[in-house]
Amino acid sequence: MNAPPAISVRDVSKTYRIWNAPAARIKGLGWQLLLRVLPAGSRLARWAGRHEAALYRDFHALSPLSLEVARGEAVGIVGRNGSGKSTLLQLIAGTLHPTGGTVEVRGRVAALLELGSGFDPEFTGRENVYLNASILGLSRPQIEARFADIVAFADIGDFLDQPIKTYSSGMVMRLAFAVIAHVDADILIVDEALAVGDFFFVQKCLRWLATFMEHGTLLLVSHEGATVTRLCQRALWLDHGAARMIATSKVVYEHYLEAYHESLTGRALPRREPAPGAAAEAPPPEPGAAQELGYDQRRQFLNHGGHLNEIRVFAFNPGARDFGYGRAEIIRTELLDESGRKLSHAVGGETVCILVQARCREDLSDLILGFTVKNKLGQILFADNTCPLTYREQRPLAARAGQVVEARFTFAMPIMPWGQYSISPAVATGTLEQHAQEHWIHDALLFESHNPHGHLGLLGLPVHLSARILE
Repeated sequence: MNAPPAISVRDVSKTYRIWNAPAARIKGLGWQLLLRVLPAGSRLARWAGRHEAALYRDFHALSPLSLEVARGEAVGIVGRNGSGKSTLLQLIAGTLHPTGGTVEVRGRVAALLELGSGFDPEFTGRENVYLNASILGLSRPQIEARFADIVAFADIGDFLDQPIKTYSSGMVMRLAFAVIAHVDADILIVDEALAVGDFFFVQKCLRWLATFMEHGTLLLVSHEGATVTRLCQRALWLDHGAARMIATSKVVYEHYLEAYHESLTGRALPRREPAPGAAAEAPPPEPGAAQELGYDQRRQFLNHGGHLNEIRVFAFNPGARDFGYGRAEIIRTELLDESGRKLSHAVGGETVCILVQARCREDLSDLILGFTVKNKLGQILFADNTCPLTYREQRPLAARAGQVVEARFTFAMPIMPWGQYSISPAVATGTLEQHAQEHWIHDALLFESHNPHGHLGLLGLPVHLSARILE
């Protein structure tokens, strides 16, 4: 029998009544008292109801929404400011009551919502540890037993005995996260808390989250796509209080990225979905002579101390999911060797070139060609575009209708940990800061890394190894 979900949200909505003026609230109270004594549905009741309704408008912070989160699952929530993310988290945490629907939570919840929530600004950090931990369900003996660990995790030094109102936002976050990390929560709710921490503390929090997720359930709000795709299996995209998409974090963030580009110009972007039945995994490699073009010799030459990294390159897929205004179209994306020959295999450490070609359908100026390389989770490992070339030469890239514009990006292929990767090419017009996306193809060129020795980190460097004893 399947275990019940840790979080069940069923048709939950939240509506706020916005009064037209301060005095309207008092008038509204009078009409509400009158409606209580009038027969429901009577002509007089309907007349009073119309007068009351004229005094306010309803703001729907969250439209009816349903979501289930399994035990041990990590779910990210993305969306622009005002989309309802914080409202949903507060409803799940129990600090808000829904207007409609039901919320069921199974297990102890620790929530890090608005920065400083649960803290009294007049109390010292020490006093607030006891206050906040008790709110989260710990007894005083439990708090005392864990107090030294909480203080060590927060690492705020002598500020522990200073009032919270004297803390910076980063120090408040340190103390708040330190508390929730030591309350034995089953469910952790985090709302943009990691956005205000310094590098070292954020890394500490991410390491702790990785350990917590081995047994706990996580709800995470973040505008940082890499954080969501790294930590969360699924993601929910909220837009103006409504659920726009629930899917894998990679898919949701790609659609969210498309919406971001739409928002830059205020125009809808045409997009294409893959054909029904299209293979989700990498297609078989194209037949070709790439292996005859010195592949065996490259393997031997680039065998860095036994750390051989073989990379299998698949065919360019122009029919992958895409978006853009379509005034230019990506027609070719390939991985080439130093001689400009197409590769079906590569080796980590060799010099390669990513080729991107686009055909203009109109006369276009200020063209930008670029690419991103992502892992299977959708995390961007590295990327580049032609903007530095344009800035250096002080000459915008322009082409006439029908012409093909080409960019080549040459670099040493990193050592790739075992797994699948993709290259997403793009062509845009404008500047790096403000541009219109003409064509972007998600995962247009796939490649697969076979690294029998493995590497720590997202990428490795092609290192020649040596060691000796010095007297």
